[in-house]
Amino acid sequence: METGGQTMARPKKTDAPDLNEAQELTAGLIERLTCPAGKLQAFMRDSKAPGLRVRVTAAGAKSYVFEAKLNRQTIRRTLGDVRAWSIEQARQDANRLRVTLDAGTDPREVERQQQAAQAASKAAAALQAATVGEVWTAYMDARKEHWGLRHHADHAKLVQAGGVPAKRGTKGRGVTVAGPLHSLLNLPLRDLDAPTIEAWAAHEGKTRPTSARLAWRCLKAFLSWCAEQPEFAPALSSVNPAKTKKAREALGRAGVKQAALLKEPLSVWFAAVRQISNPVAAAYLQTLLLTGARPGEVLGLRWDDVNTKWRGLTIRDKVEGERVIPLTPYVSQLIHALPRRNGYVFPSASRGKEVGDTLSIPRTPHNDACKVAGIEGLTLHGLRRSFKSLTEWLEIPAGVVAQIMGHKPSATAEKHYTVRPLDLLRLHHEKIEAWILEQAGVPFVAGVEPGKLTLVTAA
Repeated sequence: METGGQTMARPKKTDAPDLNEAQELTAGLIERLTCPAGKLQAFMRDSKAPGLRVRVTAAGAKSYVFEAKLNRQTIRRTLGDVRAWSIEQARQDANRLRVTLDAGTDPREVERQQQAAQAASKAAAALQAATVGEVWTAYMDARKEHWGLRHHADHAKLVQAGGVPAKRGTKGRGVTVAGPLHSLLNLPLRDLDAPTIEAWAAHEGKTRPTSARLAWRCLKAFLSWCAEQPEFAPALSSVNPAKTKKAREALGRAGVKQAALLKEPLSVWFAAVRQISNPVAAAYLQTLLLTGARPGEVLGLRWDDVNTKWRGLTIRDKVEGERVIPLTPYVSQLIHALPRRNGYVFPSASRGKEVGDTLSIPRTPHNDACKVAGIEGLTLHGLRRSFKSLTEWLEIPAGVVAQIMGHKPSATAEKHYTVRPLDLLRLHHEKIEAWILEQAGVPFVAGVEPGKLTLVTAA
């Protein structure tokens, strides 16, 4: 080659490409491309497709790159590895991106929109396939930290499959019954509409209306939660499909329960309960009556919740999370006389249960004791109702009773102004316990160290 009378040598095919000028890309040029010493990367421009580059890194990796400017900003997008892409494929993709840029559109934004559309499409497909059972599991996992153990277990029981061999609680069937909501689990969430729920309510309301009403309330809460979740809300209508008049009427109204222990049968009830062969069950039932707590709250008591120094019991409360009530003298003696098999105050004595389990709710022993005492219709929750009713004889302030029982305050003064310390609650609670024991004819001497016996002489 001659220039101005001087002859310039052509670059050898073995020389590295000149990166200062655009080149018509060939396989040979790309193969000879190297990254200059001291640099992390370098680019070789293509003369046929504006914006197309071959990038080489200090480590020797090579890839096709598109580079251009939009609104004075440099846009660089990797197309692919030179080993996977041909030169023509790279030029075609670079020309496509150039057309997009010339139209004033950022190709990166186009790609983001495409990815978002693909993600939305996948989410929609997953939502179409999501079943009530899968979403119910997600619901329980999400709410677990906000629920107590008993409340979480109740939700699991509502959807249990049933058919599990069991010796108790099966009414002679020998196997457990499926939970009220189990029949809905395999339905796609999108198909859980008002007519489906109304048909479910009509069926369940005929055989087990009480548990079905509880299941219906939980189902309403579940669907309200789904409506607040971006991934599940599109599958539901704007109105909660469980909140219909037809479903409510199919389940019927719960009867008002009035069964409670009056003053007169206290003595026969205590006598029958104290004769129960299982001392843990006997202590549990007496503690229910003397604390006014919910059956599950007493069952979940752990030894860590018993404070003998300050004479308090920490109750896991479904309303406030937890509350502290007085550890009254008789209850204290009852529980300190119990065997310490695990961390629970009322542990299981059954060989078939795990070591860390609690006592099974002693409904049958209590029903048997009530039969002996000639008392009909008294449930375990009825003992809580009895506590409230018996306090009326002593004219205990309603706010004190509500705080001990864990009821929500019913007046502004109770909610915002009345704060009762444990000692003040104890003053009233011990008075309640002493009066109940007196009416029941239970011999007891307060002030004795828990776990020790004392001699009680007849008058």
